[in-house]
Amino acid sequence: MPAETVALDVTDSTFAAEVLDRSKSRPVVVDFWAPWCGPCRVLGPIIERVAAETAGEVILAKLNTDENPRTATQFGIQGIPAVKAFRDGRVVAEFTGAVPEAQVRAFFAKLSPSPAERAAGEAEAMLARGDVAAAEARFREILAGTPGNADAVVGLASILLNRGETEAADELLARAPIDRRAKSLKHRIFLENFASKHGSEDLEGEARANPRDPRARYRWGVMLAARGRYEEALEELIESVRLDRTFADGAARKAVLAVFDILGLDAPLTREYQRRLSQAIF
Repeated sequence: MPAETVALDVTDSTFAAEVLDRSKSRPVVVDFWAPWCGPCRVLGPIIERVAAETAGEVILAKLNTDENPRTATQFGIQGIPAVKAFRDGRVVAEFTGAVPEAQVRAFFAKLSPSPAERAAGEAEAMLARGDVAAAEARFREILAGTPGNADAVVGLASILLNRGETEAADELLARAPIDRRAKSLKHRIFLENFASKHGSEDLEGEARANPRDPRARYRWGVMLAARGRYEEALEELIESVRLDRTFADGAARKAVLAVFDILGLDAPLTREYQRRLSQAIF
């Protein structure tokens, strides 16, 4: 007998946290329904049963459209039941109506992790437990079969970086050019190389002695970022943008965006300095 699933009851006020944020780690399927809707009562038990069979790999949430019209309007709900699947905060699949169980199963099957994704999750768990050797072996095994698997690329590259194998990590990250985590690691490589090359220079002194020099402010800002002092780095880099936004083909602006990638686009510091960057540019 399949295990029962407990669907999350989400509302206008909890939708962002319970659906959009959660979908960054696992797919979330949202059933938009209402108590008066007959087809909703037909679909509900089917979708809950199929969701339970994923053993938590796909999260099921339910939103009462009568009680939460703002979210229903935001996602263009015109007829119910409406079912939408979210990954990384975005709708990636959807259907409307009380469709047959076979169609529901096909819908969930496309969302469930592939064998490579499951293996990458196991490797990440090994890494979290401190078993670096086992995690590395598993990541390499995944990449032997699926060379572009972003989870394995990022996982192995992070191990290589922590071991000081920067060149190998950089070559590996080229396999996942659009993955945000890979971009963040490439920024880290740039910062480490910059710090290694310019660590003996008095970049702070140069910036203080030449406060209106965009190059000096840029170089000191990058060094601060390399040291993990991100707020101070953003201050220097945005000042460089304000002084000359065209300096070195917009190098300071690009460095600010790189820090945003490292911090994450939802980080409070990112949100604050996005506004300040816009003010400096426009």
